[in-house]
Amino acid sequence: MDTCDLFSSCRKGDVGRVRYLLEQRDVEVNVRDKWDSTPLYYACLCGHEELVLYLLANGARCEANTFDGERCLYGAQSDAIRRALREYKQVTSCRRRDHYYSFLLRLLEQGIHSDVVFVVHGRSFRAHRCILGARSAYFANMLDTKWKGKSVVVLRHPLINPVAFGALLQYLYTGRLDVSVEHVSDCERLAKQCQLWDLLGDLEAKLASKPGTCVKVLTIEPPQADSRLREDLAVLADCALPTELRSDLWELPFPCDGFNGCPDVCFRVEGYSFLCHKAFFCGRSDYFRALLDDHFQESEQLEAPGSLPAITLHGISPAVFTHVLYYVYSDRTELPPEVAYDVLSMADMYLLPGLKQLCGRSLAQLLDEDSVVGVWRVAKLFRLARLEDQCTEYMAKVIEKLVEQEDFVEAVREEAAAVAARQETDSIPLVDDIRFHVGSTVQTCSAMEQAQQRLRVLEDLLVSIGLEC
Repeated sequence: MDTCDLFSSCRKGDVGRVRYLLEQRDVEVNVRDKWDSTPLYYACLCGHEELVLYLLANGARCEANTFDGERCLYGAQSDAIRRALREYKQVTSCRRRDHYYSFLLRLLEQGIHSDVVFVVHGRSFRAHRCILGARSAYFANMLDTKWKGKSVVVLRHPLINPVAFGALLQYLYTGRLDVSVEHVSDCERLAKQCQLWDLLGDLEAKLASKPGTCVKVLTIEPPQADSRLREDLAVLADCALPTELRSDLWELPFPCDGFNGCPDVCFRVEGYSFLCHKAFFCGRSDYFRALLDDHFQESEQLEAPGSLPAITLHGISPAVFTHVLYYVYSDRTELPPEVAYDVLSMADMYLLPGLKQLCGRSLAQLLDEDSVVGVWRVAKLFRLARLEDQCTEYMAKVIEKLVEQEDFVEAVREEAAAVAARQETDSIPLVDDIRFHVGSTVQTCSAMEQAQQRLRVLEDLLVSIGLEC
């Protein structure tokens, strides 16, 4: 529903609504509709220059010589928009709003905690065995046989192109591939060799789908709903789980016992050992980077093959850490509302804002007349703007009943008291948000009458507690 609203708002040029959808509702800025069109394309086509500039500043992609870039330029309604598209250089192929994608791309480009180097005709590529093995059965087999124990792998075959190999690594790490058209055949050859049939199919389909368009750079990008990358990397979380905790797992793609995930750190939680990877925990959390890289806590030695450094985590249960584990590796976790509060407090402590947002989405399922005020307080405490907005939107729908509840009245008083040096006519944030939502969906006369009734109820409450505003 939010996605349809985004496309509609872009066609209308409603910058305020688009800002709300992207910043409060977390809608992906580069989402595509069934015609393979993006929000930026519609903003360009309909001539909304202000909206085009906003979308570009918030991660909308429009690289030169790509299908999206050429299409936006061709469809732009004005020269001013065409200039903006050509001149805007700040946003690159990295999806600015997708922190998971940015993290994986950073792992590849910076080689953080890499444990293998590939040398292809003099060019070096630092990589992580765990990612390559989880994403490709071919790499998993080679790293456990021919390349086992090697920190440097030299690839000398004349048909292996360094540019194509770099593009292949980009695909394995991020699910995305950017390559000049002249190197596509080299990428197809490598995809076939590495048994990456999905990539091979995507390359062939992409080449056949854009006739008549002058494209110099070919981009392969999975649809927003495509979960292959996250599912592949979730296997690393499966394998990190202690054997005793795997009993309730779904059937794994392959047995963990037969897959060498190459862990390099052990986290001990209430006696259970989770065999993990520093690259993921340090790359996703400043807390764990300080813990592991900055030596804020001395590590012990795990009495197991490989003698992994082990760190004991206190104040967290194995069940809650399992949710942290799956989020760190796959950016997702199945989070029932009943455990969301516990996970939220640990996500806040471990500096994992994305996990906090997942907790917020789970807590949103609890909203009813009795719980909405409590959930709203949690949202404010943990700075969950989207959940806070959902709470006030729900409050607006049931305001006639809320005004009779003491916890809501107390929340209004606290909000008023929190406004520094508040004068009698100053607004109260909670009240302002409810007023906004009461009036935001009014489209008919009957809806207007209902909205006016809700506003009167709210005003009566403010008068009764001496907070006219």
